Amino acid sequence: MTEQSSTHAIIVFDIDGVIRDVGGSYRRALADTVEYFTNYAYRPTPVDIDQLKAEGIWNNDWEASQEFIYRYFEAQGEARDQLQFDYQTIVTFFQSRYRGTDPNNWNGYICDEPLLVHPRYLEELTKAGILWGFFSGATRGSATYVLEKRLGLKLPILVAMEDAPGKPDPTGLFTAVQHLEEKFSSKCKVNTTVIYVGDTVADMYTVIKARELEPKRNWVGIGVLPPHVQKTPSRREAYAELLLNSGAELVFCNVEDLTPAQITTLL
Repeated sequence: MTEQSSTHAIIVFDIDGVIRDVGGSYRRALADTVEYFTNYAYRPTPVDIDQLKAEGIWNNDWEASQEFIYRYFEAQGEARDQLQFDYQTIVTFFQSRYRGTDPNNWNGYICDEPLLVHPRYLEELTKAGILWGFFSGATRGSATYVLEKRLGLKLPILVAMEDAPGKPDPTGLFTAVQHLEEKFSSKCKVNTTVIYVGDTVADMYTVIKARELEPKRNWVGIGVLPPHVQKTPSRREAYAELLLNSGAELVFCNVEDLTPAQITTLL
């Protein structure tokens, strides 16, 4: 990101479903994991996954996988506290599908994730005096892979899974904003508007909690429809309504629809 004369807004982006399409990667790995640990008796559908995430607390796909496994066996009449599933074993299996089997040269689903944004979009934000960074529930390795290797960004501001509590806790959002303001301190105004762009209920709840904890700043939640919900009009409309009801100011089909001109109307 280059210097600019003044900062008009700060945008923090979620990554999964906003910067990259994870329908065939994270979500596929999640379904694979649940299927494996339920002895191939149950594989959650995309709608099943959306319904779980609509509860607003399952942003972490490892934890979501575990929850699906527990709920399956509970439905079979088994008590949760009697089930013995090692969380780390679940994570290891998930990562073997998502990252792949080679720890040095990833060969899993992550390698085929379609990008949802072009570098020139971020360049346009910079030219418009808008600071930008990332807060994601993805691991730092996974997030860095897409931001630096795939998009070619140079050491972008990033708060990842290892750096903050999971969403909807807003600590990671606060941290990303703090890092941006420190890096561009000579350009920042006091209490610049912060826009957080995400694709889940947990993302919108994060903005609501940020607003509660730091009411002096203007916090705006923007929803983006992940590609997997855009296949039919009814699914697209239902998901957009879900995000709006969860606190989104606006909902877009693609993050690049949030143009500098559109951002100005939110300030």
